[in-house]
This record gives sequence, structure tokens and C-alpha cells, in this order.
Amino acid sequence: METSTLIAQVYAVVCLTMGIGFVLNPGYFKKAYDSVMKEAGFMIFGGIMALVVGFLIVTFHNVWVKDWTVLVTIIGWMALLKGVLIFLAPKLLIDFSKAIFNKVPTQALGVCVVIMGLVFGYFGFMA
Repeated sequence: METSTLIAQVYAVVCLTMGIGFVLNPGYFKKAYDSVMKEAGFMIFGGIMALVVGFLIVTFHNVWVKDWTVLVTIIGWMALLKGVLIFLAPKLLIDFSKAIFNKVPTQALGVCVVIMGLVFGYFGFMA
């Protein structure tokens, strides 16, 4: 299986599951988000995970072409950047995240994540 397709499939399943969860249980995810923002341990674990996932995608799929597979590369670089920022500038990342999460309803974020999941699902499973 091509790397782009595999990553798109994984990302589709994660996005669709999370996005639907955000839409169906916005209060639960808002509470979970608030808890993560208060606990340094959760942030560090999230930073490690973002660094690992981002590094793996950038290492094995650093493809800059004019088709859908560039989306996988962009997601990899974004994950790597997020992991770096969690360790080097956690306050900046927390403030940025809070600004978005406090202004945009959880269900609206969920719809956006579902749309991303559908896009990656199409390319991962159908195209």
C-alpha cells in the first residue's frame, strides 16, 4: 500500500471519529480540552506524540507535488511544528489554542474535522 494512501486512511478514521465525537458530545470534549490545557503532563505527552508522528510523516512522506498527497506532507509538517512548539513555546501554543477553542463552538470545530476526515477518506479509500 502506498504511504500516502495509508496515512490518509489513518487520518480519515481519526478525524471522522473525533469530529463526530465533537458534534455529538461537545460538553465532554470541552471539559477534556480544559483538563489537557491545565496539565503539563498531558501537554508533554501530546508534544511527544506530535513530534513522533510529524517526524515519521516528514521522513517517509516529504512529497511536494501538485496533487492530494501534498496534504499528507502538510499535515506531517504541522504535527512536527506543533510538537516543537509544545516544548519550546507552550504558552504561545496554549494561548493560540484557547483563542480558537473559546471563539468557535465545539460542534463547529467538529464539522470542520469531519469534513477533513471525509476528504482524507475519499483519497485514502476511494480514489
